[in-house]
Amino acid sequence: MQTPVAFIIFKRPHTTERVFEEIRRAKPPKLFVVADGPRINVPDEAEKCAATRAIIERVDWDCEVIKNYSDVNLGCAKRVSSGLDWVFKNVEEAIILEDDCLPHPTFFPFCEELLEKYRHDTRISSISGENVLFGRRRTNYSYYFSRYNFCWGWASWKRAWQHYDLTIKLWKEVQSQGFLADILTEPLAVRYWNYMLQSVYDNPLGITWDYQWTFACWMQNSLGIISNVNLISNIGFGSDSTHFADDKSNPYDSLPTQTMELPLKHPPFIIRDAKSDNFTQKTLYKTTHLDMFKLEMKQVLRKKFHLNLT
Repeated sequence: MQTPVAFIIFKRPHTTERVFEEIRRAKPPKLFVVADGPRINVPDEAEKCAATRAIIERVDWDCEVIKNYSDVNLGCAKRVSSGLDWVFKNVEEAIILEDDCLPHPTFFPFCEELLEKYRHDTRISSISGENVLFGRRRTNYSYYFSRYNFCWGWASWKRAWQHYDLTIKLWKEVQSQGFLADILTEPLAVRYWNYMLQSVYDNPLGITWDYQWTFACWMQNSLGIISNVNLISNIGFGSDSTHFADDKSNPYDSLPTQTMELPLKHPPFIIRDAKSDNFTQKTLYKTTHLDMFKLEMKQVLRKKFHLNLT
């Protein structure tokens, strides 16, 4: 393996250790480690952050370890985005894992081969090992092209990340001109992403950084590559998760992984798989008329009464 890996950690040594062991098996020559600092008002968090960082000291292969550790808590949005800014100031491409994204061993060669193949193809912005189609697939190729760029185990290039903007300054122009409808076409998808992107625009330093990444890719009219089998299991669902509660009924909790058959079978075309994207929009993002009505009412109440609604 020749590709650098960026590893984003915080305060969960139990998940970090499992992901670290898979990185250790892959033996990248460079390991960039991005760590947020503890929140001063959370008991025992400093100790948990220290225990998590101690795992990185176990690197025992020929590897340059480069650390970017924050002494203070920056929050998810600022820490991840600033960490990736730092990574892509140092290298042209990288494989990126968070501390709860457990990769299948074939995730690494999958990303590495495609980073090389599409290195100079600006039609492609990212490579993802996360597949949420639950076994559905239209072709026998190793991957498909999507308007989405999942971030539970992914890879990208400096040339793509340079367009990232945490504050999505272009949003108001895109919204006022109705460009979201040109990108998404389906009215419910437009409503969903209008809500989400407006929420990000109103609070860019909230708990999310990945909607901004999706927006950046859309602004360049670029596609994401999605593996045709799931290569990443998110093991971070639980009470200590920033985004996901301990809900064993959630179908995305610890989704099983499969082996990516090598050598890869490359599609002879670059065409977005609209059927797969539509399935993703309806299931992963749970876009129904009722869902959208609830979200939009929350947004109205939040703005009118300054309520903190979840």
